[in-house]
Amino acid sequence: MNDNLTRITSCTATACSFNHDSGCSAPAITMGRREDTASCTTFVALDADGGLPVVGGHVAACQMTECVHNRNLMCTSNAITVNGSTAQCSMFEVASAAAA
Repeated sequence: MNDNLTRITSCTATACSFNHDSGCSAPAITMGRREDTASCTTFVALDADGGLPVVGGHVAACQMTECVHNRNLMCTSNAITVNGSTAQCSMFEVASAAAA
């Protein structure tokens, strides 16, 4: 996997088929919008295991253009955690108007 992609250090979205032992086994995810929060749009709630045989997911794309960590639709944070049943990004932070 590309070392320039943001690592997912943990995920608490236990209903997701890509979550294994609080880790993401999807090779790469997309962060998108759910209401006013950044959430994993790769989230899949099926009664099946998905992803790679090891935990080590990354953020491939981010649709949250107003986030301070978004540059060219890519996450620039070193790492994120994905929280809660709605798979929200822990690092999502709206850029101030002055910084934009």
